[in-house]
Amino acid sequence: MADQSQTVPSAFNCEGGLVLNKSTFMMQPGEALELENFEPDIEGGYRRINGFSKYVSVVVPFTSNASEEVLMVATFADKVVAARGTSIYQATPGGSSWTSIDSGRTSAGKYSFERFNFDGNDKLIVVDGTNDPTVFNTSFSATDITTSSVEGAKHVVAFKNHMFYSGMSSTPQEVVFSQPFDEDAFNSGSGAGSIKVDDTIVGLKVFRDALFIFCQNRIFKLTGSSSANFAVTPVTRDIGCINGKTIQEFAGDLIFLGPDGLRTIAGTARIGDVELGTISSNVQSLFRENLNDSGSFTSLVIPDKTQYRIFFSKAGGAQKATTGVICVLKGQTFEFSKMKGIRPACTDSVVESGNVIPIHGGFDGFIYRQDQGDTFNGTLIQAKYRSPDLTFGDPGIRKHMQRVNINYAPESTIDADMFVRYDYEDANSTRPAAYALDSLNVGGVYGATASTYGTASYGGPSQPIVRKSVEGSGFAVALRVEDGATSTGPYSLKGFQMEFQLGARR
Repeated sequence: MADQSQTVPSAFNCEGGLVLNKSTFMMQPGEALELENFEPDIEGGYRRINGFSKYVSVVVPFTSNASEEVLMVATFADKVVAARGTSIYQATPGGSSWTSIDSGRTSAGKYSFERFNFDGNDKLIVVDGTNDPTVFNTSFSATDITTSSVEGAKHVVAFKNHMFYSGMSSTPQEVVFSQPFDEDAFNSGSGAGSIKVDDTIVGLKVFRDALFIFCQNRIFKLTGSSSANFAVTPVTRDIGCINGKTIQEFAGDLIFLGPDGLRTIAGTARIGDVELGTISSNVQSLFRENLNDSGSFTSLVIPDKTQYRIFFSKAGGAQKATTGVICVLKGQTFEFSKMKGIRPACTDSVVESGNVIPIHGGFDGFIYRQDQGDTFNGTLIQAKYRSPDLTFGDPGIRKHMQRVNINYAPESTIDADMFVRYDYEDANSTRPAAYALDSLNVGGVYGATASTYGTASYGGPSQPIVRKSVEGSGFAVALRVEDGATSTGPYSLKGFQMEFQLGARR
């Protein structure tokens, strides 16, 4: 029997997310130097993300040419509403046909929309930056708002029972609001009015008891309850929002894309005061690479995962090359990972009967549901994890690796490989072949309706520790996990224990 008396164990949890702003010497063992198509899991570890699949089985009709992207997707009245070309359509989720509900919308840009109820009836209002705002009731009857002061609005939001409009090309610094409880009435004597700021508005968002006005270089906050006491105060005159499509309410805060990455607006204990915080310094290089040449920014929130997703779509870029960032709030810390292979043109996310439904419209004309299925609409998900280069406290001593114990939780059959790499992946270092990770030895949970990963066994572990004897040695050791060549379900990497014997000092 081999003598294990000098074997040194070192264990770490997978936590901390993707970190690109530290040297490998300063990184914590659980942080990731590479984390692609994994999400920091609020239940611990790094989880391979779900895919996406068609939410409506047929393409949204184009009106001029097949290259038209989807300009809007929204869930309303148990239907999917989508805009493409000069028309707006509705369909049943999972259905096989689209019905036109509005047409003749010339030169429409990316839409914004608001679901609201001023009079006991649910309604949807849409704006596209060129045409009249349009209101739909639950029967999808369309009513245009023809008042010239809001024609061509880009942004719309309901606040304090008024409808607020901005982004008109002739008045880019103005917010126009309607009379109370009427989105289509603008008599100043009855409570309508307008407010101007000194910068171009890029987005509006209601948060807590205020309306935040995001501009290119500044941010303002509107408070009050009516035209008699509406007041605008600056939040900051030094930081703006890159794109209004990145503004989301997230984890009890507002998140948006600033010139230096993701920021939040957090209410403080002092009434009327706010603080701005930069949260994405760990992955700042990802934002720096994509801020200048992305033709389209989109975002959505998956609230039950406390997760914000932002996508960078480049003009003419392929879907498989499109990059995004996942941001997850875990406790008081934001963790990040990288996405690759999802290319939304527009997004929406709603919660229906406790069920979160994140959807996006594609550049190909289809509507997709995210966070569902095991592929990107039939394309294999390529997920990658890489640990820091671990020296175990002393980069001058060689480590002869004996074993890697992996704690992971498969949700179905999986096909992934683990690689052990030495000395910062130097070309002259030992490069052992891949060690397969699978679910063949993972027992199913007794009484589960689907316990078919490998051999199901009574009392089998749902988060096993699998021991892999490994080869090679080096002064620094790194672990890689990569998906294989077949379509499989998600799995979570929870942690690793590495066992080694100490060798000579160089």
